[in-house]
Parts: sequence; structure tokens; C-alpha cells
Amino acid sequence: MNLKELSDILGLSQTTVSRALNGYPEVSEATRRKVQAAAAAHNYRPNTRAKALATGRAMAIGHVIPISTKHEMVNPVFADFLAGAGESYAKAGYDMHLSLVADDDQEHAFRELAAKRNVDGLIVHAPLANEPRIPLLREIGLPFVVHGRSSGETGPYSWLDINNRRAFSRATGFLCDLGHRRVALINGLEHMDFALRRRDGYVSNLIDRGITPDPAMMEAAEMTEINGHHSARAMLDMDNPPTAFLVSSMISAMGVRRAIEERGLVMGRDVSVIAHDDDLSYFKNSDGVDVPMFTATRSSVREAGRQAADMLLTQISHPFSDPENRLLEAELTLGQSTAPPPSKG
Repeated sequence: MNLKELSDILGLSQTTVSRALNGYPEVSEATRRKVQAAAAAHNYRPNTRAKALATGRAMAIGHVIPISTKHEMVNPVFADFLAGAGESYAKAGYDMHLSLVADDDQEHAFRELAAKRNVDGLIVHAPLANEPRIPLLREIGLPFVVHGRSSGETGPYSWLDINNRRAFSRATGFLCDLGHRRVALINGLEHMDFALRRRDGYVSNLIDRGITPDPAMMEAAEMTEINGHHSARAMLDMDNPPTAFLVSSMISAMGVRRAIEERGLVMGRDVSVIAHDDDLSYFKNSDGVDVPMFTATRSSVREAGRQAADMLLTQISHPFSDPENRLLEAELTLGQSTAPPPSKG
């Protein structure tokens, strides 16, 4: 079905139908609902090219990925975020534009996207503590939403983030309440803002409990299984090894588990582990029936993708609105990987 046929069924002009479907404010809410219901009933899908011509928009959202983080393209966390964002884009009639660029070509890529009007806005991933892309995008004038925050950025910008500091403070406190005094942190790369906030939550909770943080029990590395394994193995070989690990990724936590088992130890009996981000579509911590493998700080990355996309689409539709900020809380869920430390008697 095309626009003319839908217009004939409704007895409205093509212009009115098009404006109703594209969210123009001059169309009454009653007319908008009537048009949307008819479009759904007759399975009408507006032509993206025609819609772009009508609105003056590209009808696409950009995601620029530096080559140094290209592994993120197959990371289940990144994939879940894109899946959630893609759902929102599809509902609004937008396409997704992915660009893989050399790290030092990011500025050029952003300027090209803006100059060629290939996208109407951008999602910024993995912000640094001092993030140069934020002032750059302000200068260029492209609408954007940051997935995360940048501690060094003082100006206003739209962001959606997990409360990483609170999540890791709670997780640290939970382990300490079980009786652990030797709690290790296996973190992400700490030039990334989220990792700094997680370390801060962990360190602050230890200090509040009178426990001196041990630098030898803190590791920051790319969140891979092999790095989790190497970090945990080295710490377990210490004279006074940790009795518990707080790990920034489910993927890294699998490596920690492997290191524990290689020492002939049992996770959840001899050594406790708490992981982050266990609510992933293709990397489940639990099937919903059995007790989860890991105690975890749970946050839905897919839902974060949906919300960040909705924020950006709203910004594109209302370009003079104030920046929006959303801070999501992580849920601490109990699994099989935590218990009081084993008695030494």
C-alpha cells in the first residue's frame, strides 16, 4: 500500500496523512491516532527515501566505532545495546548507520557525516573520563546522546548511564557483609569513565569499613575472558590471596572462574565472585528457572539501548529542548558464586 491509497481510505489529503505519521505538531491528536491506527491495520510502511525528502532528514542514526575497539562489534554487551536501539529506530522509521574508523580519523568521520547529512544524530559509546567527542559534536551541531558519562565534561549534554559507583559500592559491601576482607577488583580500562566510577565505589566502600585497599588486588584491563583469567590467576598466587573478586564483566568473570577451578578451588565455596552486566540476550547468567551461576549487579543493556535511542529521537524532533540525563540503577541479584569466606580452622 502506498501513501495515496492510505489517504483515499481515510478520506484525508496525502499531506495530512504524511504529517500525522511524521509527528508534525499542527496535526490534531485525534487525527494522528486515526491515521496511525489505519496505517497499522493496512500494514502501511512509509518509504524511507520519501520520508527523508518530506522531512529534510536523513532518517538514519550514526554509531562511529574506533578500530581500537572493533572487538566491541562482537561483544554481547555492544550487540545488546544495538539491538535495543534498533528497535526504537525501526519503530520511528529510522535506519542505523555503522562506521568503523581509525582512532585518529574519528573527528574527520563525524564532520563528514554532518557535512553529507548522512545521519540525523549520533550515539557516543564508551566515553573517556575526558571525552573529546562531546565538545566536537557540540561544535558540529549534530544531536547526540552519550551512553555513559564523562567526569571531565562540565557543559550540558544528553547522557544515559548506569549508576556504576553505587552498583560497585553495594557489591563490595555485600561481600564485606559476608565476612570477606580480601576483596579484589578486576576492572575495565580505567581511562574509561565507567571503570573509574566502579573503582571509586569499590574503594570508597572498603575505606568506609576500615579496610585499606590493596593496589595488588586491583587490575584494570580490557574486559575479555583471557584478561580475567590472567588477573585472577596472578592474584590467587599471592601469599595472602583474595577470598572474593568483584569483576566488571560477565565475560571477564568466566576467566576468573577458570582460574579458580585451575587451582582446585570451587567458586562460591572457596572463592566468591560478583560479576556485572548479567542481563544479556546471548550470554545468560540464568535461564529463569535455576539459581544464576553468578551473583551479579544486573542492568539491561538492551533497555539502555532503547532508552538512549528514544532520547536521541526526541532530541532530533525537538532540537531546542534542554539536554536530558537518565541514571539507571543496577539490581544486585544473588547466585551460586558467593558465600562467606572459608574458615581457616
